[in-house]
Amino acid sequence: MFRSFLAAALSGAALAACAHESPAPAPSTATPVHAAGSLAIKPLAERKVAQLPEGTLFWRIDAFPSLEDAKAAAGPHALAVADARGKAWLFTLGPAGGRTPGADKVAEVGPIARVAAAEYLLRINEATGAPGAKTPVHSHPGSEAFYVLSGEQSIRGAQGVLKVRPGMGEAGNGADQAMEVSSSGAEPLHALVMFVVDAARPFSTPAKLP
Repeated sequence: MFRSFLAAALSGAALAACAHESPAPAPSTATPVHAAGSLAIKPLAERKVAQLPEGTLFWRIDAFPSLEDAKAAAGPHALAVADARGKAWLFTLGPAGGRTPGADKVAEVGPIARVAAAEYLLRINEATGAPGAKTPVHSHPGSEAFYVLSGEQSIRGAQGVLKVRPGMGEAGNGADQAMEVSSSGAEPLHALVMFVVDAARPFSTPAKLP
C-alpha cells in the first residue's frame, strides 16, 4: 500500500466520455444510499471506459483552483469532482509518478488491484459520518481506494482492519472482498473513495465477514 500526505484540497464534477468510452449517467445527488445512523455515501462522479491504462495502476489526486480548471486538465481516465465542502479535485487513474499541468499534486494512492472486465466503471464517492457510523458488510466487483480529509476511516475485512487518517491515502483489497467501513475517529469522517469496478456487475453486493 502506498501512503501520501495532504498537500492541498480542491475539487470538480463529472467528466464527458472520451474515445473508447461510453458515457455514464450523472451520479445521483439524492439522499445518501445508507440508512440514518450509517455512513452517508454520496456518488460525486463516474464514467465508463473500455480499457484501463497499462502497467501498475495508481490514483493520482490533484487540487485545482476551480472546477473548470480541473475539467480542462482531465485526461481519458480522470474524474473531476466537487465534494461537500465545495473543493475542486481531479482524480486520475494511471502509472505512478505522473503530473498534471497546472495542478497541485495532493496524493498518489496505490497500487490498485486490477479487475478483468469488458467495460469498467470509474467512480468517486464521498463518505461522511459521525463517530461510530458504518456501512453494512458488502463487496464490490473491483478495487476501492480511500483518501481521508478529516476524521478516521476504518475498513474491516477478512485480513484485519485498515485505518486511514487525515491526509492519508490507502488502497483497499481487490474484487469481491467482504468489508465493513466505519467512522472510527473522535471527529466526524469526511473521505473520498475511488473505485475501478466491472461495469456489467452490481456496484455493491451484501456480503458476510468470516
